[in-house]
Amino acid sequence: MTKITSTPFHKILIANRGEIALRVIRTARAMGYMTVAVYSTADLRSRHVLEADQAVCIGDPLPAQSYLNMDAIIEAARQTGADAVHPGYGFLAENASFARACRDAGLVFIGPSPDAIIAMGHKAGAKQIMMDAGVPCIPGYQGDDQSEERLQTEAERIGFPVMIKATAGGGGRGMRLVSTAKEFPDLLRSAQSEARNAFGDPEVILERAITEPRHIEIQVFADRYGHAIHLGERDCSVQRRHQKVIEEAPSPAVDAQLRDRMGATAVAAVKAIGYEGAGTLEFLLDQQGHFYFMEMNTRLQVEHPVTEAVTGLDLVELQLRVAAGESLTLKQDDVVFQGHAIEVRLCAEDVSKGFMPQSGTMLQWQAPESLRVEHALSSGAEIPPYYDSMIAKIIAHGGDRDEARRRLMLGLHQTVALGVTTNQVFLGNCLRHPAFAAGEATTGFIARHQDELMETEGRARERAVAVAAVLLFETANERTTQGGLRRLAHSLPVAMSLEMENAQHKVLITQSGSYRFEVEVQARQHAIDLVELTENQARLVIDGVMESAAFLRDGSELWLHYRGQPIAVNDRTRSAAERAAPGEGDGKVRASMNGRVVAVLVAQGDLVEAGQPIITLEAMKMEHVHLAPVSGRVSALSAALGEQVTLRRVLVEITAPATS
Repeated sequence: MTKITSTPFHKILIANRGEIALRVIRTARAMGYMTVAVYSTADLRSRHVLEADQAVCIGDPLPAQSYLNMDAIIEAARQTGADAVHPGYGFLAENASFARACRDAGLVFIGPSPDAIIAMGHKAGAKQIMMDAGVPCIPGYQGDDQSEERLQTEAERIGFPVMIKATAGGGGRGMRLVSTAKEFPDLLRSAQSEARNAFGDPEVILERAITEPRHIEIQVFADRYGHAIHLGERDCSVQRRHQKVIEEAPSPAVDAQLRDRMGATAVAAVKAIGYEGAGTLEFLLDQQGHFYFMEMNTRLQVEHPVTEAVTGLDLVELQLRVAAGESLTLKQDDVVFQGHAIEVRLCAEDVSKGFMPQSGTMLQWQAPESLRVEHALSSGAEIPPYYDSMIAKIIAHGGDRDEARRRLMLGLHQTVALGVTTNQVFLGNCLRHPAFAAGEATTGFIARHQDELMETEGRARERAVAVAAVLLFETANERTTQGGLRRLAHSLPVAMSLEMENAQHKVLITQSGSYRFEVEVQARQHAIDLVELTENQARLVIDGVMESAAFLRDGSELWLHYRGQPIAVNDRTRSAAERAAPGEGDGKVRASMNGRVVAVLVAQGDLVEAGQPIITLEAMKMEHVHLAPVSGRVSALSAALGEQVTLRRVLVEITAPATS
């Protein structure tokens, strides 16, 4: 008979932030546990801080001094009397030193043992374990020699295209796809730098790149008594920058037989290393149906809600029970899959600018009531530039895949996120795309269909300008009342100049009745009747169709949620002169985002070529290399390594050689 080894606890410190911490708090509280939050100074008023029973500040926002500060986190547990630590997912969740430090401090670490984290959390080591166990792995290199010369040689031996992967990483950071031998050195240095900044470890492995595979992961659970099961698969193929965008369970590409094979492989792997708790084994599934082990995440995954939806299980509850020493009572036959679930990651990023991370104030936030939404947002919440760009997860469950997809499209359409640019429209375009609808999306889905996924319908934009013009006109004249509208006298035509999506729109607006407007945009007329106008909501009839719009005015800027799309419109009517966009050849390298300088690749006086890497910024755990816009000499360098810079700040000036 198995001897039960109990490790009870009563108060849990969550070593994470935002929606991750809130997710753990929700289940912990339902099970009767008290909770402790930790926070950086940037997160003082965050929801996870306010909702926990206690909270402790652990430093300023820079990662090395806050959520990665093991000593500060363990001291916070001592200070509050917490006797268990849940690492969430991200930050220290897969750090064996942190797991060991918690246990040395007498704290229950809600996760696997340090030895298991080392064995499976390190890509090179995990891959070797899998190869020794006969699990199919992608050909590559995972040696100790990390010199640039050796890695270049191994890449050429493997054959291009090659994938560079940070051994300590996850979430797509420290990962680069290399197509040719010539670009390998620069991409290697970039991957190593990003890995060092994100995980404190620049080590990488190399793998042969498999063309447009499916990204399939298997959720496993194991207890300390040798029992292990799998909870089916998730398809995470829709990715950008090697980071997941949409996840679903089950996968449209996996049948019952393949699920059993992949699940059995995953269970055998965790049993072989005496694994305990939640874990995920990630595989690539090629177009011939062969699967290859990639890595194991020794933690709960961001996308675990889709597994919860189809199994009816609370994975955080299972984590807490296993960590307390309970035996995993579920048998494999007890796991029953019901329907289909799809999740999208709402990220603060500008899709049109290469998915550039964004930060700022979320002026207005409203989540759909009919769906599960994991978030830490509220109207007025600050989105800092220091952390991951994901700000919410929206999850839909249906009887089949089509129902889940329809419900998610509707919920995404209803989500109001104004004040910070997000990928909301892009996500909707992905869900509607015929290839995704047919269940055919691979890891090459976004790259293959990028132009279509970034499109917005022209007439819809034009109508949005017309709606914005009316709302700007009304709010400028303070004609809003608590319950609706006042009757107004007719007015003469008013010319307006509005800027939307970096384009100028000349608008002529005429009030033709108490509640009626004629708006000319792009030489086309639109008739708009205001039915009701309150502080942040409008009900209107435009060109014969009644619909609603949410909006928020911030000075000359109007944020508008119209037909499921968040739109920023600037009123330039009263500007003395239209702001001209900086010329492409002015020689100034401007910060493309709020971020920290992590590499300065030139010095004042250097000669540079157009397109040459000049400076690298890091924000929301991603690095962005800024290139020289012109050839010439570096005449000014105004950014220092480690400095935090703001959007559009001039970092470097290049003077082109004089022409005779």
